[in-house]
Amino acid sequence: MASQHKNPWKTLSEKKIYENPWISLTESQVINPGGGTGIYGKVHFKNLAIGIVVLDEEYNTWLVGQYRYVPDQYSWEIPEGGGKLETDPLDSAKRELLEETGISAASWVEIQRMHLSNSVSDELAIIYLAQNLSFGDSDPEETEELSILKLPFKDAYKMVIDGEITDSMSVAAILKVKLLNIVP
Repeated sequence: MASQHKNPWKTLSEKKIYENPWISLTESQVINPGGGTGIYGKVHFKNLAIGIVVLDEEYNTWLVGQYRYVPDQYSWEIPEGGGKLETDPLDSAKRELLEETGISAASWVEIQRMHLSNSVSDELAIIYLAQNLSFGDSDPEETEELSILKLPFKDAYKMVIDGEITDSMSVAAILKVKLLNIVP
């Protein structure tokens, strides 16, 4: 059984070909599992991806809407952002939720860890459920022009099913909460 999980790839060489404050890109010369030579590109993320499903006592949730530069489209998502690798992910989640929505929560549960695109990146996402809420003012970053939407969780779930929410962390998080039967 252990041989089934052994790395069949052989790395001949690696070189960093790009870097900025958030990511680096490494190109590797490899021998693939079939014995052929080739290249493999790896995007290394310098932060964790953090996401939060927010639920109040009436099972309402909050989505954040923003225009996403890379796919060139507007996106409805759970509150999410980045957390420094050396920072407790829960502290990052609390900061992101407050920044984006003005919401604080007294109850936090980690509900999911996932790799967002493991064929090309090492980005790890950690998703939390936040409950027992209190409300204040949001303070988004300069790069964020956000809309906040409060809606019943069942409507957010329907948005996932109908393909209106396409952000991978949001889709996984909302489906996970539904599968856990947290919301009646």
